Amino acid sequence: MTTELTVLGACPLDCPDTCSWVVTVRDGRAVDLRGDSGHPFTRGSLCTKVNRYLEHAAAPDRITHPLRRVGPKGSGRFERITWDAALDEISVRLREIIDRYGGQAIWPYWGTGSLGFVQGLGGSPGRRFFNVLGASDHAMTICSIAGSAGLTYTTGTSAGIDPEDLSRAKLIILWGTNTLTTGHHLWKFIQAARQDGAHVVAIDPLRTRTASQADEHLAPIPGTDAALALGLLNVVVGLGAQDREFLAEHTLGWPEFRERIEQYPADKVAELTGVPAERIVALGTRIATTRPTAIRATMGMQRHAGGGTALRTLACIPGVTGDWARPGGGLSYSTTAHFPLDRAALYRDDLRPGPVRTLSMTLLAHILSTVDDPPVRALIVQAANPAASTPDQNAVRRELAREDLFTVVVEQFPTDTVDYADIVLPTTMQTEHADLHNGYGHMYLAWNEPAVAPPGECLPATEMFRLLAGRMGLTEPSLYDSDERLAEQALGSGDPALSGITLDRLRANGYARLAVPKPFLPFANGFPTPSGRLEFRSARAEADGLDPLPGYLPAAEVVSDRLAARYPLVLISIASHHFLNTVFGNNAELRRRAGRPRVVLHPSDAAARGLATGAEVRVTNDRGAFHAELEVGDWVRPGVAATTKGHWAKLTGGSSVNATVDERDADLGGGAVFHDNRVEITPA
Repeated sequence: MTTELTVLGACPLDCPDTCSWVVTVRDGRAVDLRGDSGHPFTRGSLCTKVNRYLEHAAAPDRITHPLRRVGPKGSGRFERITWDAALDEISVRLREIIDRYGGQAIWPYWGTGSLGFVQGLGGSPGRRFFNVLGASDHAMTICSIAGSAGLTYTTGTSAGIDPEDLSRAKLIILWGTNTLTTGHHLWKFIQAARQDGAHVVAIDPLRTRTASQADEHLAPIPGTDAALALGLLNVVVGLGAQDREFLAEHTLGWPEFRERIEQYPADKVAELTGVPAERIVALGTRIATTRPTAIRATMGMQRHAGGGTALRTLACIPGVTGDWARPGGGLSYSTTAHFPLDRAALYRDDLRPGPVRTLSMTLLAHILSTVDDPPVRALIVQAANPAASTPDQNAVRRELAREDLFTVVVEQFPTDTVDYADIVLPTTMQTEHADLHNGYGHMYLAWNEPAVAPPGECLPATEMFRLLAGRMGLTEPSLYDSDERLAEQALGSGDPALSGITLDRLRANGYARLAVPKPFLPFANGFPTPSGRLEFRSARAEADGLDPLPGYLPAAEVVSDRLAARYPLVLISIASHHFLNTVFGNNAELRRRAGRPRVVLHPSDAAARGLATGAEVRVTNDRGAFHAELEVGDWVRPGVAATTKGHWAKLTGGSSVNATVDERDADLGGGAVFHDNRVEITPA
C-alpha cells in the first residue's frame, strides 16, 4: 500500500530569500519539491537551481560513506572506511596535535554551503566541541563583513529596512545587486511599487538581468560607488532638499559631513566614476524630490579595498533625505541582525579553556604558510569549498597539498577541496536533517523538518560531533544536546521580536514572521549607535584609526596606473544564474545550462585584442590564470571584463576565476576583495 505525506522545510543555501518549501514523500522517497505558496515573501516559487534539489540529492556522485585518502593530496583517490575507523583516526590525530602544539593548532573552517542555525553556518556545527578543545576561532570574512562593518559605523547595525517595504517606495535604487539572479522573490515587491508609480534605477558596472529590467541604469567604474553616493548627495544638498528636521533630531556630525559632500560636485564625480555628470545630476534631482526613496544594496559592491566605506557612505543617503523615518524609505543590506536568536547559547564560547586567536577564512593560504605560534596542523572544513571559492586559488591549493596538514572535509560531493582531504565524512542534505533558518533578505524564521532518511551512512554534522566528542572522552554535557534542543536554545533569547515563536509553532506552520510592526521602521526608537543617532561622524571609527566621516576609498587595483599598464582590464566575477557559489557546480543539467566558463568583453576591448565571440582565451595576472570562452557584448562597460563564479576547477580545466584574485583584506572587517582585480585577456 502506497503511503504519501508532505513535509515542511526550507532552503539552506546562501541566498537572502530562504524559501520555505514542501516535500512530497511517497513510500519513504522524496518525489516532489515545491515552494510553500503560503509564505508571504517567497510565495510558492523556487529558483532555477533549487528546483533541481531532489535530483541533486540523489546524484550518483553523492558521497555516502566515510573515506580515507590513499593517493597524493589533490589526487582525489580514496578508500571506503567505517565510521569507527574514521572517528578513531580523527580523535587520535587531534589528540596528537593538541599534545604537541596546543588546541589552537586546530582550525574549524565553516563556509556558507548551509546557513542553518543547527546544521549550517548560523550554528556552526561542532563549535562547542572545538571550544572545549581550545581550537582557533574562525572569522567568516568571505561574504558580507566589510559592508556590515561600514553600516555599523553609520547606523549601529548592518540591519536596515524590511525588504517587503520596498513596495511602498516611490524611487527604488538597486545598487550593486542583481535581484533577478540572486534573490528573485524581492522583484514582486519592486513590481508592486512600480505599479504604484515607482521609478527603478539599477547602479551596476554591468547591464545584468536586473539592470535590463530597470527604468534606468547607471554603470560606474567598479569600486567607485561611494564617490557616486557623495555626488548624488551633493546634488540633493545643492537643491536644499536635505531633511533639516531629521538631521537636527536624529543625526550626529551633519555640519562636518556636509563639508565632505561639498567636495564631490558632479563634474568631479563623473571623472571618478565614469558616469556622465548630467546623469548624476538627474538622479540626484530625482532623489531630492522623491519620497520615500529605498536603496537595496547587496554584497557584491563591498568586495574591494574600499567596500566597507562604500556601505558606510550609502547609509548616509537616507539620513540626509530623512527616508530612514519613512515607511518604504531607507536602505536594505541584510536583515540577519534583526533576528535576536541566542547565538551565545548556541556557540558556548565560554567553554574555551582560555583566550584563542581568530583566523580569517579569506587569508587561508597566508595563514597556513606563515602563522607558526602555533602553526595550523588540523583543518576541519564544513559547508565550504576553499580550493575553489577563496582568493589566490593556486596558493591555497599549494598549502592544502601539505602532508603535515591533517584535513577533514565534511561534505556531500567530491568537490575540489575534498581532493585534498585526509578523511572525508559524508553529511546529510536538507531533506534529511532538521534545521532552523532565518532569511537575510526578509523577516521570517523557518523550520526544516527532515523528510526522508539519508542515503548510505550519511550523518548530520551535529551527530558527527556528538560521536567525535564521545570518542575523545569529552564530558561537557552540552556537547550532546539534540538538534531540537539546539533549536530551542537559539529561540530562547527572550527578545520581544521572538514573542510567540516557538519550535512547536514553527514545526506546525513551517515559518513565522518576527514579531515586529508592518510596515517596519527599524530606527523608530533611535539608532543603536553610542549617541542613539545616525552618526555621520563616528567616534568609534576615529578610535579605530579610520576617517571619522564617511567618504570614498577607491578599489586598490582598479585605480592603480602601474597595474593598469600591464593588466588593463578590471575583472568582476558575478553570481551565476545556475550555481550558488560552488553548490550545484557538479550538477549535469545546471552545468549544461551554464555552459563553459565564459568571460565578457566590451566590443572596443575585444577589437583592440583582435578577439571575437567564441574565441578561447586566457585570463591572467601575476597570481594565476584560467581559460574561458569569450563573449563580446556591450552589457559590460569598456575596461571591464565579467565572468561568473561557481565553476569547479577540476571540471573546467583545472583553474577558475579565483586563481586571479588577490588574498588581501578590504578596508573594514577583513572582507575579501574579489572585485578588486586587474587582468589581461589574450588568445589561449
